Amino acid sequence: MKFKTFYKRYLSLTGKLSTAAQQIKMAEHTFIILLAILIGVLAGLGAVGIRWLIKTVSAISFTGSGNVYENILHTPWYWVIIIPVIGGAIVGPIIYFLAPEAKGHGVPEVMQAILLKSGRIRPRVAFIKTIASAITIGTGGSVGREGPIIQIGSSLGSTIGQFVHIHPNKLKTLVGCGAAAGIAAAFNAPIAGALFAVEIILMDFAVAQFSPIVISSVMATVVSRFFEGNFAAFTVPAYKLVSPIEIFFYFILGTLCGLISFAFIKVLYYSEDVFDNKVKIPEYYKPAIGGLIIGATALVFPQIMGLGYETVNLALKGEMLWYLALILIFIKIFATSVTLGSGGSGGIFTPSLFMGAMVGYFFGTFVHSYFPGITGSPNAYALVAMGGLVAGATRAPITAIIIVFEMTNDYNIILPLMVTCIISTIISSKFSAESIYTLKLLMRNINIKEGADENIMSAVSVKDVYSREFTPIHVNDDFFKIINTIIKSKSIDFPVLNKESDICGMISIMDIKEYLSEGEMLQNVLIAGDIARIDFEMIDEESDGKSAIQLLSKYEYEGLPVCNKRYPRKVIGMLWRKDLHEAYMKESQTRELSSNLASSIIMKTPNQQVHFWDGYSVIEMIPPKSFLNKSIRELNIRANYGVTVLSIKTNESGFVKVSAIPSPDHLIKEEDILVIAGENKYISVLKNLD
Repeated sequence: MKFKTFYKRYLSLTGKLSTAAQQIKMAEHTFIILLAILIGVLAGLGAVGIRWLIKTVSAISFTGSGNVYENILHTPWYWVIIIPVIGGAIVGPIIYFLAPEAKGHGVPEVMQAILLKSGRIRPRVAFIKTIASAITIGTGGSVGREGPIIQIGSSLGSTIGQFVHIHPNKLKTLVGCGAAAGIAAAFNAPIAGALFAVEIILMDFAVAQFSPIVISSVMATVVSRFFEGNFAAFTVPAYKLVSPIEIFFYFILGTLCGLISFAFIKVLYYSEDVFDNKVKIPEYYKPAIGGLIIGATALVFPQIMGLGYETVNLALKGEMLWYLALILIFIKIFATSVTLGSGGSGGIFTPSLFMGAMVGYFFGTFVHSYFPGITGSPNAYALVAMGGLVAGATRAPITAIIIVFEMTNDYNIILPLMVTCIISTIISSKFSAESIYTLKLLMRNINIKEGADENIMSAVSVKDVYSREFTPIHVNDDFFKIINTIIKSKSIDFPVLNKESDICGMISIMDIKEYLSEGEMLQNVLIAGDIARIDFEMIDEESDGKSAIQLLSKYEYEGLPVCNKRYPRKVIGMLWRKDLHEAYMKESQTRELSSNLASSIIMKTPNQQVHFWDGYSVIEMIPPKSFLNKSIRELNIRANYGVTVLSIKTNESGFVKVSAIPSPDHLIKEEDILVIAGENKYISVLKNLD
């Protein structure tokens, strides 16, 4: 009977497929498609709305009734300086006090939400991003509208998903739907929108995720065309590859695009570092300083203000001076970096297209003047280089290729475009391993190459998760006793111990499957030492969850034996995959809570305590002396003191810098202020430490 009981249990572990489960799955897929349609429509309306708002703010800001560039030229010089300052002075407090996530170009924040928060984005982000970006761009900020539209669409997708309480995995898909819809509506390019979402935002080309994303992208394009017609973002010239030999020049153009995109990435984050760490004024004043710099620069180079579409169109028409194009490459890098580095809100997609057009026009003028018989006109190179610069900066060559192809609808451009985009990506990657998006995440200690799960699991300690209760099997136990032990236990994997209680192998339920048919004959012959697998590894209790997951995957176990460094062969407990999963979910939720609290709770004085749940509080406190010059990892604050460090505020010369979700390696200094959350009893203990 015991063998039959065990065998039934074994069959239950293999899993069952039912018709009801399949029907639920189909119903869920249909529901996701309906949500994707809704997200596409709303994101399309959002794109139309932000374009209208930018035009309105620009019309109010600058004199004239022509395009933005013409209006800037007709505006008195002192207003050209003052208007961006006013814009920055308005945007700074809005972002700082209402939604810090709206700062910058937006896409890294969406990627961070996907990686660490299961796609959860605060509903207010869409509204604040719309207002902040419209003011920044409308008053002359040198940024694009595509990044804000992406973040707005993603925020709408996340908000709708949270409203219907959808599963976190599906919520990520809805965020991708919003991002795809944003790009599609911005460029009238539905295919590029869908590819952008899976290549950059989700980093996953899974078919199950792709269908709702495509539908959102199409719906956003339909809505955008309904209100604004089948518009073209730029005046695109007809393209012609004059000679097969010309492909060689596109290899060179790709190299130039890669180098310029690398320079753009480095200058942008150098500017952020300068404004974050060197400019000693409150955060909400910094966009005004950036606006002052932009206004002063625009007195000489007004082309860098706003979106710059008019200047790009001049290059695509072939009506630009080659030396001006060369200068504008570097002026645009500077202006965009200042706008974003100082805290303005806007995207990097349009500036990348602007720089690409200038690079291509300059290079095209050069090669066409020396090789007129085998090369196209400068505007042809400008068009191709637009894709090349985007590919080098974002490391998304497929999206870059398709977006330019959709703008031209000309198959002749595909070969030079593919060459330029791929070479640009390769060259830029050689100099910088991170893209313009992922570098920002890496600076926040989020390694996107590891993925969300591994980033979170690195923060989980085995010591906090493993179970000290376990069922051992002794090496000399006979087969009947092994079966009896397994049936009585709720475990799946069992450490095999010798007479010294040292581990000598592992036995899993699956390991004895092949012996079941001969169980009666083997019960007095076969012992645990004959069955035990010796290909296993112990995990030290001081290890992290990431190492544990790697070992579980390597040996296909559900549990790992845990040891202490001092006694590496002694089993002190078992670490189970299900417990790691629970720890992962808890850590993920803790990070989300930490991020939200750190960005929303503002305290006027140190040691002020805010109660946010029954028995739980958030407090700002000066670190105890015993914490000084020690890292968060070394102190193991959560395990030893029962509280979580939400953020650290560093006082530098009277100005406060906030590090939300600080690095475990952050060394606590005397001038730091810790923002702590936890149970009141643990906070009281911490406050009384020396």
